[in-house]
Amino acid sequence: MSRWRDLTGGNLGKTYDGRFAALAASGADVHGEASFCAALVPSGSRVLDAGCGTGRVAIRLAEQGYDVVGVDLDASMLAVAKDRGPGLTWIESDLATLDLGTTFDLVVAAGNVIPLLAEGTEPRTIRNLANALTPDGVLVAGFGLDARHLPVRPAFTLDDYDAWCEAAGLRLEERFATWDGEPYRDGGYAVSVHRR
Repeated sequence: MSRWRDLTGGNLGKTYDGRFAALAASGADVHGEASFCAALVPSGSRVLDAGCGTGRVAIRLAEQGYDVVGVDLDASMLAVAKDRGPGLTWIESDLATLDLGTTFDLVVAAGNVIPLLAEGTEPRTIRNLANALTPDGVLVAGFGLDARHLPVRPAFTLDDYDAWCEAAGLRLEERFATWDGEPYRDGGYAVSVHRR
């Protein structure tokens, strides 16, 4: 069972979506992740939103002309995604066993996806995500590293994550402190860009 399911019970799709709807209504930019990804690959590229949740990132990228597939294990989150983006491809699957039989120019895992996997499945999941990339494809992951940025006890370090990526054939290209591109200086949140 994933740490996400342990934390939420797997039935918070509408509540989670409502939080971002309220942020958007207040004037906050809720599309930082999508904007970040759009700066890495051109419109029309194939994108896998791994741990897509309610589809916020995938739907925004699709609106910008990307060919997007969203994958999540939480059926309540996917129900919202399917309702909000009925023309997109949504797949219910565990990222640790994911094999879509196709490749993508970019894989994004936003919103603490990696730390909320089932503990011990992280290396296998990173390998699966790397295998889903084209030869020059990019894996982007943003997640918290401390109690301030993560709703559970961190189960690994940034060095562990980099080692899993390296073992999967990925090299670290850039690292930021936010989805807005602020430089990373050993803070509690990191956005990492690894390339095949």
